[in-house]
This record gives sequence, structure tokens and C-alpha cells, in this order.
Amino acid sequence: MAKRYGGKFSPDGQSDTDAPAPRGQYDGARVNPVGARANVLFVPAIPLVFLSLNDGAIGMTLGLLAAGILTAAAFLLREGLKAEDAYNARRTARRPAFPRKIFSSVLTGLGVGLAAYRNDYLDAEAASQVSLLAPVLFGGVATALHSVAFGLDPMKNKGMEGVDTYQQDRVARVVEDAEAHLNQMTDAIKRAGDRRIEARVERFQTTARDLFRTVEEDPRDLAGARKYLTVYLQGARDATIKFADVYARTRDPQALSDYSALLDDLEQNFSARTRKMLLDDRSDLTVEIDVLRERLQREGVRLD
Repeated sequence: MAKRYGGKFSPDGQSDTDAPAPRGQYDGARVNPVGARANVLFVPAIPLVFLSLNDGAIGMTLGLLAAGILTAAAFLLREGLKAEDAYNARRTARRPAFPRKIFSSVLTGLGVGLAAYRNDYLDAEAASQVSLLAPVLFGGVATALHSVAFGLDPMKNKGMEGVDTYQQDRVARVVEDAEAHLNQMTDAIKRAGDRRIEARVERFQTTARDLFRTVEEDPRDLAGARKYLTVYLQGARDATIKFADVYARTRDPQALSDYSALLDDLEQNFSARTRKMLLDDRSDLTVEIDVLRERLQREGVRLD
């Protein structure tokens, strides 16, 4: 049957609200900090393992040890890039307690140097003479190139001047638990098999993380936001798990509608709480300015 041509910009046209949004246009979309450059560092260990299997006991042991070190360096690099991305996303953040990227560079140099020593050992085995100069040079160059390619870890705290570290630690623990709830929501909603509702959950998570950042910037807001970061998010996680199980089996449109309405309510409440905390912070700033002006006037300083 023929269908009349039209779109939302045509006369009497209506927009297709059910069409999924283009990929990459969801609110809060973020680029994965671990890219192909980091993932490709897992590759060198694979041929090294297979090439070492027929090189005798010492050659095989050195090769497997070098492959293990290179793999550990690649894992450390991935975690370091994630930690750096989280550091850059916050206005106030502490430097990483463990410099993963630096240790990744050191392990990469150690793995490359050990692999070079293995090759020299196999080549010079008949002469029973192995030089350490080439392995040290290869390892040093690999460490330097790795550091240049991926950079170093953040080495100082950001925006921590005047912040109560005890309160900051309390906030960090609460936010860590809240992030765990969001991650569990992400894992659960994938079982529903609907990209649109996954995008809707991502949008709610972006709103929730705005509240996280606001509390992190001013730990005094933790008391007012604690129930949002614990009770409400835990309820949202439980509802997501139940919805994903039901929708994956039945494809019930009513369940989808109810769950979407729940996300709308949660998003509105989280946004309202974030706005209220920002307004309270601005009110505190206004009070501080007014007090300072009064003091200056009492000191005889004229303010135009």
C-alpha cells in the first residue's frame, strides 16, 4: 500500500519520535580514553610467546617472562589512561596514588630489554658470551618512546586548595558506591536488547554524574545529596534489573513505558537537586561578598 511522503518539516508533517537517535548524538557521550594505540601493545607479546616455545628451557623462560611483562605493561597503561580521563573530567581531583602510566613505561622497557637479551643469548650461546649493552639500550629507548607517546600521570592535585580532605574522602567513598550502581544499571539494561532504552539510561546517568561532580566540588553538599547517591540510585538499579529481565522475555510495551516514566522522574529530581545545590553555593558566595563589602566600608574604603 502506498504511503504518503512527508517529514516533520513537511506540511502537516509529524516527527518520528520512535526513530533512534544517530550514534554519537546522545547527551553525555564520552570518548573511550583507551584507544587503538593502547590496545595494540597487547600484540607484541603474542608472537614472542610462540617464538619462544622451541628455544630451550632458558630461551623459553626468558621469552615467556618478557611477554608477561609486556602484557602487564599494556594493562597498566589502560588503567592509567582511564584514571587520567577521570582526573581531567573533574574540577577537583587528587593525583593518582599509583602512577600507572609511568610504571607501564618502565615495564615496557624492561620487557623489551629482556626480549633483546633473550635474542642475544640465543645468538651467542655457542660462544658463551652475552653483552648487556644492547638490551639496556633497547629497554631505555622503549621506555622513553612509551613515555613520549602516552605521557605521564598527573603529578599534582587539582583544585584541592582549601578543601577538607576528610570530607573529600567521605565524598569519594559515596561517589564510588554510586558509580558502582550506575555500572550495574549499564550491565543490566544491555539484557533488554533495545538501543533506545540504553540511550535513555545513559542520559539519566549523565544527569546523575552532574550531581556527583557538584558534590565532589563542595563536600558540604553531601548531607543533602546522600539519599540521591544511595537510596535513589540503589532503587534505580533494582528497577533496571527487574525491567531488563521482564522486557527481554516479554517485550511488554507497558513495562517499557513505566520504566521510561521512572527514568524521567528520576532525571527531573536529580536535576532539581543539582540546581538547588548550585543556587545554595551562589547564595553563600553572595553572603561572603556582602560581608567583605561591609568590612571594607567600615575601614573607610569606598566602593563604586
